[in-house]
Amino acid sequence: MGVYLPMRDEVDTREIIQRAWRANKRVFVPILRGSAQMLFCEITPETELEQNRLGIWEPSRGLLIAPEKLDIVIAPTVAFDDQGHRIGMGAGYFDRCFAFLRHRKHWLRPKLLGVAFHCQEVEEITPNTWDIRLYRIITDK
Repeated sequence: MGVYLPMRDEVDTREIIQRAWRANKRVFVPILRGSAQMLFCEITPETELEQNRLGIWEPSRGLLIAPEKLDIVIAPTVAFDDQGHRIGMGAGYFDRCFAFLRHRKHWLRPKLLGVAFHCQEVEEITPNTWDIRLYRIITDK
């Protein structure tokens, strides 16, 4: 499972991570490389974290995995609509990382799940050609 480490004002995913570990699941979190690349690195309860240049917590070391190998990825969401369109923080890391999903007719893997507060839902988001839709969105409502 891929899941982000929360920043201020984002849905807190730490309980999801804890539950995954209790269920003996492997957890991978995004790490940023350069100005455009996002990879996923395994974390365990013992993993040391450090903040990157954007203030995002990342493991200082760990096993990397290709995004195509993940079954589920929980994505941070700034805004969303009922069609599965998402607005993130604006840098496009998730869209570039999962660009291989753009031309699939059926969801195989990973399934991208957005998590957001219900108040972040908007009537409509006009997607850009590079935007990757979410499989589902989970809110607090």
